[in-house]
Amino acid sequence: MTNGSEPENKPPARWGWIVLAAFAIGMAILPWLEDNSSTQTVSYSAFKARVEEGAIQDVLLSESTILATLKEASAGAPQLRAIVPVQNDPDLLPLLEENGVAVTAVNAGGPSILSMLLPWVVLIGFFIWLTRRMRSGLTGLPGGMGGLMSGRFEKPSESKQKITFADVAGQDNAKREVSELVEFLREPERFARVGAQVPHGVLLMGPPGTGKTLLARALAGEAEVPFFSTSGSEFIEVFVGVGAGRVRKMFEAARAAAPSIIFIDELDSIGRTRGTGLGGGHDEREQTLNQILAELDGFSGKEAVVVLAATNRPDVLDSALLRPGRFDRHVTLNLPDKAARRAILDIHAKDLPLAPEVDLDTVASGTPGFSGADLKNLLNEAAITAARTSGDMVRAADIEEARDKVMMGTVRTLAIQPDEKHRLAVHEAGHTAVAHFLPDADPLYKVTIIPRGQALGGTHMLPVNERHTLPEPYLKAQLATLLAGRAAERLVLKSVSSGADDDIHRATSLARAMVARWGMDEDLGPIDLRESEDHPFLGQSIAKPRHFADSTAGRVDTAVLALLKESEATATAILTNHEGELLALAAELEREETLDANAIRKCLDPDNVTPLHDRSRPT
Repeated sequence: MTNGSEPENKPPARWGWIVLAAFAIGMAILPWLEDNSSTQTVSYSAFKARVEEGAIQDVLLSESTILATLKEASAGAPQLRAIVPVQNDPDLLPLLEENGVAVTAVNAGGPSILSMLLPWVVLIGFFIWLTRRMRSGLTGLPGGMGGLMSGRFEKPSESKQKITFADVAGQDNAKREVSELVEFLREPERFARVGAQVPHGVLLMGPPGTGKTLLARALAGEAEVPFFSTSGSEFIEVFVGVGAGRVRKMFEAARAAAPSIIFIDELDSIGRTRGTGLGGGHDEREQTLNQILAELDGFSGKEAVVVLAATNRPDVLDSALLRPGRFDRHVTLNLPDKAARRAILDIHAKDLPLAPEVDLDTVASGTPGFSGADLKNLLNEAAITAARTSGDMVRAADIEEARDKVMMGTVRTLAIQPDEKHRLAVHEAGHTAVAHFLPDADPLYKVTIIPRGQALGGTHMLPVNERHTLPEPYLKAQLATLLAGRAAERLVLKSVSSGADDDIHRATSLARAMVARWGMDEDLGPIDLRESEDHPFLGQSIAKPRHFADSTAGRVDTAVLALLKESEATATAILTNHEGELLALAAELEREETLDANAIRKCLDPDNVTPLHDRSRPT
């Protein structure tokens, strides 16, 4: 969307260029069309034969062709064209004089004037078009926004729905951080009287989907000021210098409309550390970043313009962006907790026809780690499922199916052989049994052997409370649960399979973090021994030297292997002690394919089953 509008009676400029190009092409091919309609091309021998017959009235000789006019045109075309031999026939002129043919000679043929001028006309036309496009983007604040140098930023019209802080749920801390900017934008004179300068640059950081863009729009809605929105990728073009021009354009427009807000989404696409990787220091991205830094420094204390930027990779941003005077205020948006998820669900569910049995508290409890965007997508998928099944209300079964679809993917139809299905049931039953009998593991939610996405089955657990720290007993329970599927296959089927591939990968990553990052090995102690996780083209340099010896790295590998073997031994011991319950659970899972928490307890601990509310399960 642009900030200005073109006059309604102005014809589109592109039609003029289309007409001009069609005219030039037509003029170029016109001589060929005319010649082909009145001239017949013959061989040189045939031409000489017609001369000897006395059928030629006159000829027009050039260096390479002969154009002859017939005395009688009834036999065909009135003119003949022949190609002169390269060797030049010395008998041609005597033959023409002997038969009374009038001869006219012309200079050596060359390209026509039109064919010579046409390339220059095209080049000059392109240069004029490019110049006008660049000029239209650099002159006039509201007009000419479609030019090559235009910022492509969006200023919403008054008809758009107003977004306020009430539309942003679950980010109370972030809202408090930016709410004081509202007063500054509404009454900048009050702050100027006491010499106060509110930060002009605010960096919104957090995982994808946590509401960074929504919070920026809510700030503009609360302050009721113009909101200029763009993305970092919009500044990058093939032509060097275009991005810097677009930055200047956007900041000029924001200053003219002050008080206003500039919002740059995905700042890391242009704000990465300069001079990284193999690239030079003068590419288009770095020139754009330099212009942003210059514009931020150009603000005076009286300009009521706030620049907000969003990123989910603050670790790769250039340090010059983060120093005081630029993006010096950092606001972190975290994944919502249970109460915040409930508030977000209330906002997105207010327009949905929910069935009476739907409990949003239960939905909030069953979606740990979901962002605001994930929760919105969850309810939308549930509504789509309800519409597909010809339902007029969104049921609890629809929400549960949508949750499984979001977390694991769509159900796949696979022709699984009976022996493979039995192995899958034993594998998942092993995960479930160890998670049930370990006191430090999370409570079980369901287990299934229905293929979804890339997984052939899954055991799902839900934490009772939000965890902000991970104690060592809990992490060891996680390791034992991950390796329990492989242990169950070895115990029951006397062999293992490739089905433990993802389990081993996750367990190894977790064990290495426990040893190398969190100091949970008694021998190595509290020391950071992790490898660099920075991408070479996003970090400071291509290669970061290891800051510990090779012998220490070998000790880390030994400690990780010992921790994994200890966890697998724990899982094997639990399964051996409860082999009867394991076999009963595997048989029930193989028959039903999906078991909820109540059905799991009936198989593993039938004496302590507590009745649960009936939960509809999609087939």
